[in-house]
Amino acid sequence: MRSLLTVLLFSAFCFGHAYANPQQEKMKSCNASAGEKNLKGDDRKSFMKTCLSGTPEASGNPQQLKMKSCNAEAGKQALSGDARKAFMKTCLSGH
Repeated sequence: MRSLLTVLLFSAFCFGHAYANPQQEKMKSCNASAGEKNLKGDDRKSFMKTCLSGTPEASGNPQQLKMKSCNAEAGKQALSGDARKAFMKTCLSGH
């Protein structure tokens, strides 16, 4: 009985470490998404925080995420009026 328990515990230990836990999988997925978007610095940090928290924002479509990113950049540059419109048009078109 004792040897059976030892074998079961050892098997559970080995099996448990062979697979990543859900949080590790989520981190891997969010990291890959951030890499695909070429995010760096504060934009990457913000994206990772949102993605890992699982808020609906993280699951937004790519256009929504791009809009948010462009909006944040326009805010950092303190753009307004026609300059902001021109920047947003260029940023959202990917040029």
